[in-house]
Amino acid sequence: QVHVVESGGGLVQPGGSLRLSCAASGSSNSINVMAWYRQGPGSRRELVASVTRSGTITYADSVKGRFTISRDKAKNTVYLQMNSLKPEDTAIYYCNTVTTTPGGMLSAYWGQGTQVTVSS
Repeated sequence: QVHVVESGGGLVQPGGSLRLSCAASGSSNSINVMAWYRQGPGSRRELVASVTRSGTITYADSVKGRFTISRDKAKNTVYLQMNSLKPEDTAIYYCNTVTTTPGGMLSAYWGQGTQVTVSS
């Protein structure tokens, strides 16, 4: 099974920045997609950004121009640079990866989440 671990969350003031990291380890699966989701208080989980193995990047409209996703393929690690943070960005941020086993089976794995709080 793939083990997914997020880090980098914390408390920042509006307009500040944070950099989240997500590392996937523990198997020989090939990573097809790594993505960041978030779930704020009383809200549904939503996709924030994703990057595919081929390099295709997707952002939610709410974070375009402020967040940047990147991936280090050698380290099976994805990053989310978050700038110009707003209170509405407050949420638990989850890392998700979709992988392919050596036999060709797709599997999805979630991290436990890291809290991002944007407040004065």
